[in-house]
Amino acid sequence: MEPTLVPGERVLMDSAWYRLSSPKRGDIIAFRTSEDKKASIHIKRVIALPGETVQIKDGQILINGEVYNEKDEFPAITNAGLASEPITVGKGQYFVLGDNRNNSEDSRFSDIGNISKKYIVGKLWFTVSPKSKIGFIK
Repeated sequence: MEPTLVPGERVLMDSAWYRLSSPKRGDIIAFRTSEDKKASIHIKRVIALPGETVQIKDGQILINGEVYNEKDEFPAITNAGLASEPITVGKGQYFVLGDNRNNSEDSRFSDIGNISKKYIVGKLWFTVSPKSKIGFIK
């Protein structure tokens, strides 16, 4: 998730947030890829929501055929993976990308794919250390 989050940072996660609401585009979520409580936890940014179609074309993200302009600038995506063709996000699912777009294992690849809401562990929202990065996560 570099440059947003780097190894060694400590963050707060709200595990109850999505029991009362649904992830929104741009949220940084923690999730597992299966129901196994021992499965590793991944951290990625929500890009596409249930019912939307996402595609990566010419290094850009398209949502429902329109270029998605993110708040932060990320490099052009060099490997579209499965998203080289349009992907429709299913009901209760989310398409996620890592912020380090060209070095991230995310929804573009079959071993991650779209994330089911039931596998989402929580929403990351605040960095508590190091001291220089204390604050809300963008």
